[in-house]
Amino acid sequence: MNSCLHFGMLLLSLLFRTPRVVQVSLASVFIVLGLPSLTLAEAESHASIDFTTSAVGYFAICVFVLAYALVMSEEITHLRKSKPVILAAGIIWGAIALAYPQGQAEQVENAFRHNLMEYAELMLFLLVAMTYINALDERLVFDAIRSWLVRKGFNYRQLFWITGILSFFISSLADNLTTALLMCAVVLAVGAHSPKFVNISCINIVVAANAGGAFCPFGDITTLMVWQKGILGFFDFFQLFVPSAVNFLVPAAIMHYAIPRMSPPPSSETVLTKIGAKRILGLFLLTICTAVGVHNFLHLPPVLGMMTGFAYLGFFGHYLSRKHHNASTYNQGEIGDVTPFDVFQKVARAEWDTLLFFYGVVLCVGGLGHLGYMALASHVLYSQWGPTFANVSIGVLSAIVDNIPIMFAVLTMNPDISEGQWLLVTLTAGVGGSLLSIGSAAGVALMGQAKGKYTFFSHLKWTPAIAMGYAASILVHMWINARTF
Repeated sequence: MNSCLHFGMLLLSLLFRTPRVVQVSLASVFIVLGLPSLTLAEAESHASIDFTTSAVGYFAICVFVLAYALVMSEEITHLRKSKPVILAAGIIWGAIALAYPQGQAEQVENAFRHNLMEYAELMLFLLVAMTYINALDERLVFDAIRSWLVRKGFNYRQLFWITGILSFFISSLADNLTTALLMCAVVLAVGAHSPKFVNISCINIVVAANAGGAFCPFGDITTLMVWQKGILGFFDFFQLFVPSAVNFLVPAAIMHYAIPRMSPPPSSETVLTKIGAKRILGLFLLTICTAVGVHNFLHLPPVLGMMTGFAYLGFFGHYLSRKHHNASTYNQGEIGDVTPFDVFQKVARAEWDTLLFFYGVVLCVGGLGHLGYMALASHVLYSQWGPTFANVSIGVLSAIVDNIPIMFAVLTMNPDISEGQWLLVTLTAGVGGSLLSIGSAAGVALMGQAKGKYTFFSHLKWTPAIAMGYAASILVHMWINARTF
């Protein structure tokens, strides 16, 4: 058994010394295969046959690793990340169906439908949230925030903290990618004469956006998955507010002293929101309340509340379109002409690559779970390593591998751990991606938006400070939420 543990630690050490694509392959194999010499202690609830040491099992692992290597090399190949995982999902489930005896074909079909239903709930939930964000963007809400910050005449250090704090709170409702792009636009607009300010502020924005998404079910896909699964209640996530804030504040306080003591040139740019912006924001908050109420009081999936909220937006869009048709202008405290609003155009602008990538991930990991690998990995991580070490390691791994498959793998394992440990893995999977610029969608997007000013190595320079925040947030969580462990 000691030799098995040494083998596992050797793989983990190699993970941080090898090129990026190789890291992904090793990480994926280590998580899904676990330690090959261990015997399976308990079978997964919906799998009656253990395929972990069979040819079809190894084939499925190879297909998944190859697909994920293509995902991680998206910047080089320019192949959208959804395409390889969708193909891998089809191959893996096809192999499972062929491997099962004909008399048990219905079991494979039921397992596939179970995973598909989990994806459908999450996809529809995210689709509504993305539609609202696109609607707010089209009504110029985010541009108005940016122009207000630019023309207020704040100095660089004030802007560093303002953009960081706004990123932390906005990302708890909007996704970290949208939040990071908005705040980065502010930083680029005011920091044209200070590349150093742009660089450090981008790092701060990435850390803040990832931390802000960890304490609210709407803030990140990982938190949403845990809430949708019913493992934690809606308000349970807010126990992570203080640890998430610590994760953001510790590196920000260190980076503060590297910000130049200067002020950007003044600007008089003014952006006015379009008619209906405030009401769409109100409808978004009402939609969130509806989703929470449906889940807490009616005990129905939150997606029902979100889809009801989609109807709110659809009716309001119809109202604006009728107003535009009947009158050229409509002014009630807001300036500008009524612009027609089509909710289905906002649906079309959703991040379909991300939504379809999510489909591929859920089906791939679900297939590996049906083969027995998630039960095996759960035994290794949570029985051999212990839940605390396992959850902290999962957070570090999310800096290299996307946190969506990692969290879905944990949910598929469904380890028997306390509420405090579920909160811990939610925290670490959410904020662990800040350790590297490639660890989150926010970091990858900002490397493109602030090309040349924010890079992988400029972020890596501040990784020790970010790691201090990561460690501090874990310790604070274990201290203030000790009763939940």
